[in-house]
Amino acid sequence: MAAYPHFVAPFRTFLDQIPTTGRVVVYCHFDADGLAAGALFGRGLNRINPQWQVEVVPSGKGENAFLTPGVQEMLLARKPDALIVTDLGVHAHGTLETAGVPVLYVDHHIPEGMPPTGGTVLTGYGLDPVPCSAWLAYELLAAEAEVTDLHWVAAIGILSDLGDQAPWPPLAETKKQHTAKWLKEAVAMCNAARRAGSFDLALPLRYLLHDDNPRGLAQDATLAGYRAEVAAALAVARKLPPKFPPAGPDASPVALITINSPCQIHPLIAQQWIQRLPDRVVLCANLGYLPDGVVAVSGRAASRDLHIPNLLRAAFARIGVEPPANFAHGHPQASGGHLPPAQYDLLLQGLGYS
Repeated sequence: MAAYPHFVAPFRTFLDQIPTTGRVVVYCHFDADGLAAGALFGRGLNRINPQWQVEVVPSGKGENAFLTPGVQEMLLARKPDALIVTDLGVHAHGTLETAGVPVLYVDHHIPEGMPPTGGTVLTGYGLDPVPCSAWLAYELLAAEAEVTDLHWVAAIGILSDLGDQAPWPPLAETKKQHTAKWLKEAVAMCNAARRAGSFDLALPLRYLLHDDNPRGLAQDATLAGYRAEVAAALAVARKLPPKFPPAGPDASPVALITINSPCQIHPLIAQQWIQRLPDRVVLCANLGYLPDGVVAVSGRAASRDLHIPNLLRAAFARIGVEPPANFAHGHPQASGGHLPPAQYDLLLQGLGYS
């Protein structure tokens, strides 16, 4: 019996729209969950129909699937007969629906509206427990084909997003078969690839798409080099102290750490501080991650009483400015985005920093 029986029919309806020798593009997020979900579709779809041409495309650095100019053109240039968007959110703007391409969204983040006609949304958001994208991708494919040998790929996404105690039924057996050590090392290597300055996603994706176990991915020397680069950047950033807004009526319950690194370590730095500052949203602003001076802002909070997207939007509203459309999305306790320097200065002003 399928793990999510209510998703079986809409998934099959989507598959039925793909021509027999059609081209399917899988557009996935660049983190371990997104890469694992993308690889599962990359492998599993051909078990449903070996004649489909399937291409897995990870998202780019600083890219929003719905709001970044050029994304639609990039996807259309690949001439898909169908598109799967996974671990990148769900948004009213949609992606390729208006171009007549059937689109399937497989996700677990807070949906920001429903996409246009032609889009099918299968989301774990609101389920209990909430399955991450790799978990959901695995179960969708498992209802259509034999994919148990891909448990290890799903486990990499699940361990990364939900941790060692994730309530995915096959996890314990998968850890026993492949050993928890190699699975966790593989997660670390996927994350190192996307956090390092070179942003080399092709390397971990190649392992996820072609190997039959996690060991090659876990032991890759190039990925180990990326991991060392990220560790060195973290060692520097962890010594930087947070700054607080001056006390006053406009001061938000935030703490700000500013770093300058080509590595995507700002979410980790924000995360490391929330246990020490449980009553605040910790923001880490990275001035060196994106080109053209764009500031990458990552917010984390320990308390469920703090809602980061609302707090960030309220900061802009306080000074009478609309936040950028692609800012302050994600989860209540994990949000942020990318701001040009002038808008970043406005955010600081709205948060109460002088």
